[in-house]
Amino acid sequence: MKKVLNILLAALFAVTLALVAWAVVSGGSDVAISWNLMWGYALLVGAIVCVIAAALKGVFTNTAGLKNTLIATILVVVVVGAALAIALGHDGLVIPNSAGGVFDDPFELVISETGILVTYVVAASAIVTVLFAEARNLLK
Repeated sequence: MKKVLNILLAALFAVTLALVAWAVVSGGSDVAISWNLMWGYALLVGAIVCVIAAALKGVFTNTAGLKNTLIATILVVVVVGAALAIALGHDGLVIPNSAGGVFDDPFELVISETGILVTYVVAASAIVTVLFAEARNLLK
């Protein structure tokens, strides 16, 4: 199985490399960039499916971890829900773009702000976790 996964990984890497090379050689043509974006989205969806499948496999093979999985899932839902609520509370945001216009689509702005807020929470959590772990190691 490991050999098959390594071959699959090499194939995915080769496709990614070919698409990036095409975009560079074509000078950033719209078609090449569009194919790169679609490939990136496909990889993202594949990664999400793999993570969910691995989590479900872990839950069903190790029922002792079910409590921790449920806590983590609830925590993710709470963080994303809070970020979405905060983003929906901001009305009238207009963000300038590089072409001299503005980004004013409410859906795009809410999704962008939600992603940024979730990223802030995740980064802050990672920093606090590292600091806590290092302080704990110092006290041992």
